[in-house]
Amino acid sequence: MRRSLRDYLLISVKGMAMGAADVVPGVSGGTIAFISGIYEELINTISGVDISLLRIWKEEGFSVMWKKLNGNFIIALLSGILLSIFTVMRLANYLLEHHPVLIWAFFFGLVLASIYYVGKQIPKWSLNVFIFLLIGATTAFYLTTLPPLAAASSDLYLFMAGAIAICAMILPGISGAFILVLLGAYKTISEATHEFDFKTLGIVALGAVFGLLSFSRLLKWLFLNYSTLTLATLTGFIAGSLNKIWPWKEVLETATYGEKSVVIREESVMPWNFAGEPHAMQAFFLMLAGFAVILILEGIAVKKPVHENGENQDV
Repeated sequence: MRRSLRDYLLISVKGMAMGAADVVPGVSGGTIAFISGIYEELINTISGVDISLLRIWKEEGFSVMWKKLNGNFIIALLSGILLSIFTVMRLANYLLEHHPVLIWAFFFGLVLASIYYVGKQIPKWSLNVFIFLLIGATTAFYLTTLPPLAAASSDLYLFMAGAIAICAMILPGISGAFILVLLGAYKTISEATHEFDFKTLGIVALGAVFGLLSFSRLLKWLFLNYSTLTLATLTGFIAGSLNKIWPWKEVLETATYGEKSVVIREESVMPWNFAGEPHAMQAFFLMLAGFAVILILEGIAVKKPVHENGENQDV
C-alpha cells in the first residue's frame, strides 16, 4: 500500500503542529507527534539513518535508498515544521506576549488530553507500570522547578547542550528551548543566532545531530523491548510537564537575551491568586478546546503508518 498525496499533506499538517509547539516555551513537538499518531514512525525513521544508506545508494540506486530512508515522510514532515516555524511562530509570540493566560490554557488542555491518549495505549496496568509512570512524572516535574545553570560557552558544553536539547524536543513533555535555559546555553545560542556566529551554531547543530541519531536508537530499542514501561514513563513525563504550562504563573525572575525576554524562574498559582486578570472563564473554554483538538487528532491519526514498500512502520 502506498501513501497518497492526501496522506502526505496530512503528515505536513502534523509537522506544522509540531513546529508550532516547538516555538512555544514549555511545549514539546514530541508530544504533538505522539498524539497525532506518527511518533513511532518518526523514531523508527530517524534511527534508520546510518552509513549503510550510502552503500544501498551505490549498489541499488537512489530510489531504493530513498524508500529505505522513508524520505517522502521526512520531506513532508520537515516541510510542515519549517512552514510552521516561519509563519506560526510570529502568531505564537504575539499571543504569548499579549494573551499568555489564554494560549497557555489552550496548551494545558491539549497536553492534559494527551496524557489520556498516551496512557490508554498501555495494554496492561500493573505495579511496575505505575512505578515507571510515577518516575516519569516526578522527573519532569522536578525539571520544571530547577533553577538555570550559569551561562556556559565552551565548545564541548555547547555540543552536549545541543544533543540534550534535541532529545527533549523529540521526547513528549518538556521543550528543548526550556532545557537550553536550564543548561545555561540559551543566551549563548540566542546571541549566536543574532550575530550569525556560524561556528557556535554549527557546534550546536552537530550536537543536535549526534543526540537525535543516538537517542532515537535508544527509544527504538526501548519500544521494541519494554514497550509498556516506555509508554508508562512517557505518560508520566507528559503529566509532570503540566506544571510548566499551567496558565497562571507568578514570575520570580527574568533575563533578557538580545531583544527577547525569557522567564528564568516562576511559580504556579491559582487563578484567584494571579496578579493580573485571570480570564478564568475564557481560559476554561480554551482548555476544553485544547482537549477537543486531541480527540480530533486521535480520530484522524494513522495508528500503523505504512511505508511505501508496504511494510508497517511499527517500532
